Amino acid sequence: MKKIISVVLAVLVLAACHCLKKENSRVETVSQNKPVVYFTKDISPEGLVKIYDKISQNIDGKVAIKFHTGEPHGPNILPVPMVKALWEHIPNSTLVETNVFYDSPRQTTKGHRETLKTNGWTFSKVDILDEDGTVMLPVKGGKHFKEMSMGSHILNYDSLVVLTHFKGHAMGGYGGSMKNIAIGMADGKIGKKMIHQKGDEQWGYTGARFQENMAESAKATVDHFGKKIVYINVLRRMSVDCDCAGTSAAEPKAHDIGILASTNIVAVDQASLDQVYALPEAELHDLQERIESREGLRQISYMKELGMGTGEYTLVNIDK
Repeated sequence: MKKIISVVLAVLVLAACHCLKKENSRVETVSQNKPVVYFTKDISPEGLVKIYDKISQNIDGKVAIKFHTGEPHGPNILPVPMVKALWEHIPNSTLVETNVFYDSPRQTTKGHRETLKTNGWTFSKVDILDEDGTVMLPVKGGKHFKEMSMGSHILNYDSLVVLTHFKGHAMGGYGGSMKNIAIGMADGKIGKKMIHQKGDEQWGYTGARFQENMAESAKATVDHFGKKIVYINVLRRMSVDCDCAGTSAAEPKAHDIGILASTNIVAVDQASLDQVYALPEAELHDLQERIESREGLRQISYMKELGMGTGEYTLVNIDK
């Protein structure tokens, strides 16, 4: 009898262990389904290269690195040595930009190239994507646009690395990876006008509608590159103003945080916002006011509606 009871107990214990193992496996699977966002406090050329290597598995062929050249003498642009190190590290890569829609030397390719020299972007060729015209890319599922006008050179690349200085923005509230490709890949004369101009008002679209316009533009680029696109947000010198403000940008009140990287655009921008919103009140106040007064959080919710990704993520600190 005792032997029978022992056998029954053993069976029950094994069954319980098996159930627990299945439950643990289920939890791990759910966790694995969340996109990974990598983080490092090391804002340096070495830190940037190290975090890029965590997300680079699908990047090959001709690679475009979308960065922000900034206005002449802009104090907050990404350090030249960081960008140079990444460019040197990625085989067959080219720095890319587009001309702008506002009054600036960068409205024309000639003026843009002068700004490149002024700001130190002389270590390699920079491809001005709309130098030779435009191309329309489809916006799948868009409610405002069915297509978006891009610099035609976008078609010359197989992969895209979105290298972003995360900061505030006069109209977007903040500028993360989404803004970098939404405005940054749209050409200066047509695409940016589609996003910004309402009727005869150059800056007519504001608030939630402007955020939605940007998200739809970004979706065209995300869909075009498919799995061959990655996102890096550098959280340093986070003024409430974009690098397009140049020397007039407000001095940052927030301390530098680090670098975040992911293969998921929504996750990386959400994680960046989470890092910013965790700042002490004195450092957060101005950025929060800028973000929320422009309805900037609509960027995230609308990207989710467009199926561009998820705001849930697993944060992996590569410094540990």
